[in-house]
Amino acid sequence: MLPSIHRLLRHSIVLGLFYLLGTDAIAAEKKVVVLSSSRSVFHESLNLSDEVSSEISKRWQMELRTLHGGMQEGVQLLSVSNGALRIVFVLNRGMSILQVEDVSSGKRIFGWDSPVKEVVNPQYIDLESRGGLGWLYGFNEWMVRCGLEFAGHPGLDVLRSNTGESKELDLTLHGRIGNLPASEVEVFIDQQAPYQMRVRGVVEERMFYGPQLRLVSELVVLPNQRTFQLNETIENLSATEQEYQIIYHTNYGKPLLEGGAKVVLAAKSVSPMNQHAADSIGDYDSYQSPKLGFTEQVYLVEPWQDEKGNTAAVLHNRDKSQGAMMSWSVGTLPYLTIWKNTADLADGYVTGIEPGSGYPFNRRIERHFDRVPKLKAGEVRKFSLTYESLADSNAVQTALDRVEKIRAGRETNPPARAGGCTSVQRSSRSTRRAARKGAPPG
Repeated sequence: MLPSIHRLLRHSIVLGLFYLLGTDAIAAEKKVVVLSSSRSVFHESLNLSDEVSSEISKRWQMELRTLHGGMQEGVQLLSVSNGALRIVFVLNRGMSILQVEDVSSGKRIFGWDSPVKEVVNPQYIDLESRGGLGWLYGFNEWMVRCGLEFAGHPGLDVLRSNTGESKELDLTLHGRIGNLPASEVEVFIDQQAPYQMRVRGVVEERMFYGPQLRLVSELVVLPNQRTFQLNETIENLSATEQEYQIIYHTNYGKPLLEGGAKVVLAAKSVSPMNQHAADSIGDYDSYQSPKLGFTEQVYLVEPWQDEKGNTAAVLHNRDKSQGAMMSWSVGTLPYLTIWKNTADLADGYVTGIEPGSGYPFNRRIERHFDRVPKLKAGEVRKFSLTYESLADSNAVQTALDRVEKIRAGRETNPPARAGGCTSVQRSSRSTRRAARKGAPPG
């Protein structure tokens, strides 16, 4: 009898709170379903002001539009604006972020000018073309994920087939997640201060006798802030253990990238990916003006972390008047790749700052060096990255101070040519030897 009385009292208290505080206390956020495969929800276009109260629409703008013509036919862009930044998602391309714009000026602040001008619908992309480089036919986003089953360079890997035999197969560049459409996209906005917005997307990479992985991406942002956060999970939906790889390929061009721009890191070690990069390792953190015929340089970084396990990277322009800061947990994204491609503007003047579970070598090589993590059946792995637009010199200096605090006086291990040799440098050397022999290092 006593437990029943307790249940009745609890029920009465909840009803009393509902009566006293009103429905806003119970349903404190507004949800807008942008698309849903499970519920057959689809909109050709959508405007937030039609879905929310005027109090919310004062602080937020959201627009869904469908592109037509050329290879972008059918692509859907979702843009959200918090009064300071406008963030543009590509729903058909794995919830990639096309670019970030400054609301007051209308100008792009995060992004780059790729030779790929249209936002290409994945149905027009053959990932296996050009020796597995077909991913590049659609590459023009500010932030695109590489993964989930595999990431990195194209080439041979060995898997156990459905018959239990070992079988060689060709992996394509950077995996499939960036060319898979979102299955579910929802927007949540708090109806009370501070009116936080969350954009939640679900992308699934599944096949029979293959990966069963789910990415859930959630962007969190507050009104009038120049900072936003990506909170994401990868879940193994299979009944058996599954490998995964993830690289957050985050790309910056003008206006941040220019001659004299720098990337500032709390780096434990920095290693060149090949001999061409090794020749310029002393300037790995500095950028040139656009140069016709420039050949990309890639550097592999092991970052230091602070007492909470986080690290950060800052990219600033020549006079430190503007920049961008990225921060993330080293526990789940322990490696960082710096991709420098300061080619002519027409050919794609861009740098990539890319936290990841590993480096962009072929998975066969990454596995050899224990840089391919696994998820147990039903296991979920969490990732969190914070991005900040640095609008003036004071913001840039504050961000640089944060990097120095993470560094805490610790040195970057000297490159191999100066006498040092870290585990990353040893693996990079072994990888280059293996590549020349056409096989993974042994």
